[in-house]
Amino acid sequence: MANGQWYPPEWPDRIRALASGELTPATPRRAATVMLLRDGADSGAPEVHMLRRRASMAFAGGAYAYPGGGVDPRDDDHLVRWAGPTRASWAARLGVDDEAEAQAIVCAAVRETYEEAGVLLAGPTPETVVGDTTGDDWETDREALVSRDLSFADFLDRRGLYLRSDLLAAWARWITPEFEPRRYDTFFFVAALPEGQRTRNASTEADRTVWIRPAEAAAGYDKGELLMMPPTIATLRALAPHPSPRAALAAAPSQDMAPVLAEARLENGTLVLSWPGHDEFTKHIAAGSER
Repeated sequence: MANGQWYPPEWPDRIRALASGELTPATPRRAATVMLLRDGADSGAPEVHMLRRRASMAFAGGAYAYPGGGVDPRDDDHLVRWAGPTRASWAARLGVDDEAEAQAIVCAAVRETYEEAGVLLAGPTPETVVGDTTGDDWETDREALVSRDLSFADFLDRRGLYLRSDLLAAWARWITPEFEPRRYDTFFFVAALPEGQRTRNASTEADRTVWIRPAEAAAGYDKGELLMMPPTIATLRALAPHPSPRAALAAAPSQDMAPVLAEARLENGTLVLSWPGHDEFTKHIAAGSER
């Protein structure tokens, strides 16, 4: 492998099955992931919080990613205390049908950041953010969110918190290829680490977390040292030019939110796997080969 692109050996067979009509694409689940940024040391480039998925994970084991996960349908139908851009403006930015769906996606982004990194983008008023979230009572609620015994909407209600949607900005949207059995329609967000809060590895799916400059993480991928999926390295490259979290947030509205979906085709006996607009991820697989 010339770089760190995550590429399962079963993909060629699944691509062939899809092309022949033997494989019916699964419907992608809505999901959200957050690129959490903080100022770099000595006023250097900002750092992004990443976790390494456990090697035992069925999907992308060993790959570096951001905190994220699936949307909870319970967050569609319960209006939460909301600060920042309206739900209607979020629906327009995300390209979804209605305000309830937009709320659920933003809730998933905030919830997953709390579940997996211990950082909560919410506050007791529309202008504030909670401080330390490491107490036993907070941990009890976090574990209830992870197990889905508690919805995020109910969690916010119980604690009288406003979801700070103004601390997030939408950055990209990627959809898992049609030949994958587990498919996600994932919205990528960018956010800055709130003052007074600290990250920790709270995820059962990760064996390591790091704060790393996007350009440094991309260099590790290029050397084959860090394993990543195409959406991860693509978003890292897009983050790298921005000198601060504030600059990245300011640049977010200009980012293209058109969904990126891999395409697989057969050309002269060769399977070609590509991601439109991202030529670096194109793979050519000789027919009959496993890689």
